[in-house]
Amino acid sequence: MLCLKYIYRITKKRSRIYPIEKKYLSTVLGIETSCDDTGCAVLDEKGNILGESLYSQNLFHLRCGGVNPVIARDLHRDNIDLAVNEALDMAKLSLKDIDAIAVTVKPGLLISLQIGVKYAMYHARTHNKLLIPIHHMEAHALVARMYYNISFPFLTLLISGGNSMLALVKNVDDFLLLGDTLDNAPGEILDKAARRMKLRNIPAYSKLAGGQSIEMAARHSINPYLFKFPLPLARNRDCSFSFSGLKDALMQHLLRKEKEHGIVGDGLIPEVNDLCAGFQLAIAEHLGHRTERAVVFCEENNLLDRNHKSIVVSGGVACNDFIFKGIQLIGDKLGCNVYRPPPKVCTDNGIMIAWNGIEKLKKRSNFENITLKDVDPSAPLGTNIIDKVKTANIHVRITRIKI
Repeated sequence: MLCLKYIYRITKKRSRIYPIEKKYLSTVLGIETSCDDTGCAVLDEKGNILGESLYSQNLFHLRCGGVNPVIARDLHRDNIDLAVNEALDMAKLSLKDIDAIAVTVKPGLLISLQIGVKYAMYHARTHNKLLIPIHHMEAHALVARMYYNISFPFLTLLISGGNSMLALVKNVDDFLLLGDTLDNAPGEILDKAARRMKLRNIPAYSKLAGGQSIEMAARHSINPYLFKFPLPLARNRDCSFSFSGLKDALMQHLLRKEKEHGIVGDGLIPEVNDLCAGFQLAIAEHLGHRTERAVVFCEENNLLDRNHKSIVVSGGVACNDFIFKGIQLIGDKLGCNVYRPPPKVCTDNGIMIAWNGIEKLKKRSNFENITLKDVDPSAPLGTNIIDKVKTANIHVRITRIKI
């Protein structure tokens, strides 16, 4: 167990440090409200999950065609106390028994983040608990260390509905950003593509997120190479991502086939499974191409331990098995171990927030008093060295994925 002589406590005026009688830090409550899911979890310092809860808003937002921020905020407000109490009840603890509260403060939807931060601030002050601010994307990157023995430094690919990033993780709070999304995130275009292909009209997919329905439809493809897609940013020798061109290409294929078959209204094209497979393949190869360049850049600049090279894939899109296997292909080619957390902690959840709090405590990080001014919906990840990657001008051939 983690022995601490001092820990920070939150006061209404400022943060300060003073000795406490308790020798061991035992439990952290994690609270996540950055987007559309209310997640809470209680973990001990060894990463054991004592209690957890997740209130998903997926079905509500499916009806809206995407996440509605106002609805998300209202549902967070309705669910947060239920979610926290459920996690605490499962852990057989109360807020008085918790040693620290970790809460997402950035990035995400502003009014969603504010619900979690206000709740955490109130209970931290009421019960005199340590309050730990968490960066949502850092939590995604680090949660794999809860399940695997992954040492620093390692490369992380973070892919979700709002982000697509490549970063070198040097330590718990030390990240180097190698590549970012230039336009759409992969989860966003998967959801939009699924809506436009009308996959929701297939009963088996009616309650699934867009990315899940495309992955399932692709498994039924007879000819996954029927539709051709361009390789995004083929001439750009960096590690950033662009998915808008793939979305436009899909629209062109879809419109052509709908006209060819005379499809109107809610009808689906007969080749919809093949279109899903080709689209998913193009996304996977784009992600793999940029990831391969990131590994080569890190090797050339001695940023990775050549004997222990690791890639962590996390975020909601990491749940896609086909895309993850594409990154594994790159890892095998370059001698890297490729990891991803279990699916339930790839998506937004309280477990990763609580774990990040534990990691910060083990590192003896300093915590300032949190206010609503600390909520940042567009916070960057780490130190941006994207220009250095561009300057390196590393040529990498595309690694094709065979289905």
